Amino acid sequence: MSSHQAIFASRHAVLAIAVLLVGTVLSVATVRQSGVLVKTPDAPATQTRALRFEDRSDGSVAVIDHARGTELDRVQGEAGFLRGSLRALARERQRRGLGPQEPFQLTARADGRLTLSDPATGERVDLESFGPTNAAVYARLLVLP
Repeated sequence: MSSHQAIFASRHAVLAIAVLLVGTVLSVATVRQSGVLVKTPDAPATQTRALRFEDRSDGSVAVIDHARGTELDRVQGEAGFLRGSLRALARERQRRGLGPQEPFQLTARADGRLTLSDPATGERVDLESFGPTNAAVYARLLVLP
């Protein structure tokens, strides 16, 4: 192959890649702008627990089983993922002028996914998206008595 043919082939390859990238970006933009929700449906729930989380004076967070009114656990220290995920949900409640009275729903699904949702706002956190270690922080709350 001559150098002229190689340059010609390289230009075609670059042009083809550019067209593919622009087409992909336009396709994604079109779907996002259309408002169509592209999401896999949730698997059936295998276990659900209504939980409230209350800050305590010692800086810990009490995890309350809403149905029984009993304290399941007390989270001490940083507990970064738990506190961070709750902060995001609580911020949305505060933005809407809602209080902490209504419990959050922790749901285990048949496909192994775990979801923390807020019925008061409709917000949810798909916990498995943050890795198995972080999801386990919540998963253990389903097995506590």
